[in-house]
Amino acid sequence: MKTFNNRIALNLDADAEVTVKGFIAPIEYSSYNFHVEWDTLANLRVAEREKQHPISIFCDFLPKEAVSVGVPWEIEHTGALELLKQLHPNPSLSMRADLQYCKTESQGLWACLRAYSDKFADIVFRIHAQFDLKDGWFTPSQFTGHLVIDRVQKSVAFFQMYVPKGTLNFGAKWKIDPNEEGYITDGGFCPQMELRARIEDVVQNIEFTESITQEEVEHKLIRCFYKSQQINWVSLEEALEMAPAQQKPIYAISIDGPLFDESC
Repeated sequence: MKTFNNRIALNLDADAEVTVKGFIAPIEYSSYNFHVEWDTLANLRVAEREKQHPISIFCDFLPKEAVSVGVPWEIEHTGALELLKQLHPNPSLSMRADLQYCKTESQGLWACLRAYSDKFADIVFRIHAQFDLKDGWFTPSQFTGHLVIDRVQKSVAFFQMYVPKGTLNFGAKWKIDPNEEGYITDGGFCPQMELRARIEDVVQNIEFTESITQEEVEHKLIRCFYKSQQINWVSLEEALEMAPAQQKPIYAISIDGPLFDESC
């Protein structure tokens, strides 16, 4: 993968405000019908449909020093938490180790400069978070998105934070009886959980000075969360060819959940 030596500073005007719109669509599916039988999950809706946020919240997504394209950095928690509260009043960035099946290695908030020009910079980020419901927990597979900065005006040109679509894109843990220990678990699909500011069209035709692809930046970010993604995986066909040549055995492991996000 290509490396870049040029480093740029990323700044925002701390006196401005940004209007952010929030969306949570009704859950369409869950494996064990939690979205029908569990009232809290069935009625999960966005806390505030529209909110004015100080731009200082988005400053927390920026690196402290000048960075190159393709180099990840950690996001400050404060700004991300404030944004997540627009979706639900009780977000948590600490993936609880006491909850069954939680992957504690995957805690974190990371961002990476994908591209820049003289006027714009495109930052891609990935955040893992949970929401504390009154009788359980809701864990999106991940929050990903873009923060596009107008480098000249030092303003937010576009912002989007959302849970990607997938067969399953959340996990849920429901404490049916408050007097008993433990939770029962489920996974499902929510078609939209999103925060958005400004219009994406403004940045679609930018000619960037330096850039990497969306796939490349996503790969860099996922490696910040999961050690399993640091392995140089090969296909089964390649493994069958390599094993006798390298005189190594092949181990087969069957799993019933993903290794690359927080859904069940």
